[in-house]
Amino acid sequence: MLISEIQPETLTREQLTRFLFDGIQDDGKNGDCIFVFGGKSESRVKKAARLFRDNRAPWVLLTGGSARWEDDDTPEAEWMKARIVKLGVPEDALLLEREAANTTENVVASMMVLQRAFGLNRVKRLVVVSSPYHMRRAHMTLTTYMPRWVRYSLCPDDRPYGQRYNWWKSQKERERVMKEAASIVKYVRAGILLDEEVEL
Repeated sequence: MLISEIQPETLTREQLTRFLFDGIQDDGKNGDCIFVFGGKSESRVKKAARLFRDNRAPWVLLTGGSARWEDDDTPEAEWMKARIVKLGVPEDALLLEREAANTTENVVASMMVLQRAFGLNRVKRLVVVSSPYHMRRAHMTLTTYMPRWVRYSLCPDDRPYGQRYNWWKSQKERERVMKEAASIVKYVRAGILLDEEVEL
């Protein structure tokens, strides 16, 4: 079935799990840069720091602006930087994208950051960090907008909740998963993301 044909509100728990979480696992490969999607999330920061310490990539790209946070005008990238440095990642290994207000802008704006840092033509693999439920859309956004030769190692963060095996146990996580599934279908139908076949 094409994603554009999905009616998210009719999906069972098992179908939602397959839709958002199937194929989202770390392949263990090293990359040129750890790409951290915007969000004021300690879990994402800790995951990125661990990947850096494990020598999965020599750079960490922190993405995100401040448009979504009415009570705090600190860009997400700066918020994450303050925390990841405390976890031992040196400042000279960090790249910051401070403008993006959503997932698509995270990718589009980060291409300029990568280009200026070392050239997009040199980027062969990104080690991607986001929340577990957001990783499907993050990957689809990357494959829609990034150069076709870039490959991805998908590394969802290690939060104790909102994982493939327990997202339905929390009302908050159930709402996030339902909203995420609806967003993916909406963005595919709008042409923001490329359509693709999925097995549900």
